[in-house]
Formats: sequence, C-alpha cells, structure tokens
Amino acid sequence: MNDQHSIDDARLITLLHAYLAARYRWQSRSDWHDVVIGLPTPGLDLRYPDASSYGLLSAWNPQSDVRAPTENRRADKALEAELAATGLPCIPAFASAADRSWREPSWIVFGMQVEAFDALARRFGQLGTLWWRRESPVRLRMDARRPEGLEGDSDVDWLR
Repeated sequence: MNDQHSIDDARLITLLHAYLAARYRWQSRSDWHDVVIGLPTPGLDLRYPDASSYGLLSAWNPQSDVRAPTENRRADKALEAELAATGLPCIPAFASAADRSWREPSWIVFGMQVEAFDALARRFGQLGTLWWRRESPVRLRMDARRPEGLEGDSDVDWLR
C-alpha cells in the first residue's frame, strides 16, 4: 500500500485521459456489463435494489506505476480481505484500456460511504477510482490536485 506522492501535471493529465477513456465492467453471473464515467448504471440499480452507492477500485499498480503480477495479486487479495471485513457486498469488476494494452482486476463495493471509500483507495495507493450514488452518473475520483488550466473534466472529482 502506497502513500500519495508527487505527480507532475503532464503525467497527471495523461493518466486522467487514460482513466476517462478506459473501459470499466462489472460481473453478474457469467456476463460482464459496462460502467461509463458520466452515465448512470441502471443495470446495477436493477440487479442490486438495496445499494445506495457504488465504488469501483483496484489494488493493482498503485499510482499507476506498473508492478509485478505477483505483487499486484498479493495487493488484490489484501483489498478483497478488507472489503470482506466491512461486511458490505462487493462484486468482481475490471478496468482496461480500450485496446486491452492494460487490464486491472477490480471490485465494486456497495453502500460504502465516500469518505471510507476514499480512505480505502488511498491505503492501496489508487490515484483514480470511480464512485457514484444510485441512479446518478458515475464520477471519476482523482486523489490529486487539479492541474492548472485543465478543462473538460466535469465528471471528475479532485480530492486534494
């Protein structure tokens, strides 16, 4: 688990664009369904009528620094255990580049308050996560300060 470290604006903007362009999916039985930043997720709302909110996060590649698969799997198991310890329901998910040049197993947790979700993501060194309320558009949450002069980030919450 990684602490926040300084990321220069150029790299931060590159990562932001990668996160906004990424494909996010959640699993229901043997089917995978899309999560799109800026849009609600009616499939999740229908399938999980008691969920008040959703948060999608991974433990892979903290701060988007590539790590060995064994380290990533170990971190994923630790995240899975922490999610299980909350008692909140969660399901498998993943994030990937549109061209599949990278892919990260992830989890969607239901009903976790945003402050607790952000703290968990921070413990696992995650720069970008998704969190949204039921029947509301998906928000990208960036655990960084907003770069000066950045435009076109209306679906992004900057946490620092």
